[in-house]
Amino acid sequence: MPPVLASLLVWLLSLLLLAGSFFMLAGAIGLVRFPDFYMRLHAPTKASTLGVGSILLASMGASALDLHLHAAELLITLFLFLTAPISSGLLAQAALHLRQPGVCALPGSPENAELAARQPDRAQ
Repeated sequence: MPPVLASLLVWLLSLLLLAGSFFMLAGAIGLVRFPDFYMRLHAPTKASTLGVGSILLASMGASALDLHLHAAELLITLFLFLTAPISSGLLAQAALHLRQPGVCALPGSPENAELAARQPDRAQ
């Protein structure tokens, strides 16, 4: 492989790693910052799928540069893309079944005490 092409591929793999890290950080921040269960469920599911997918693509590219093709990264990516939406859908259905309120306050906040007062059976 010509050195210019190898250098270009290394830069592309680096961009994939940075993009994956950004998506995973955005998902973690969304998990902490969003006010309600459904939003908190959505942020890490979508962002971590994109983040881990980008990182695994970079890993597959690095393996291809060394001419060591492994099926592990491909299988992990396939498993992630199949299970993340299914698990988040099941969690959302369980929350709907338990009548989880759409907007709830963070634990320890004054709004949480108000929510607990309105729903005595769900008091902490």
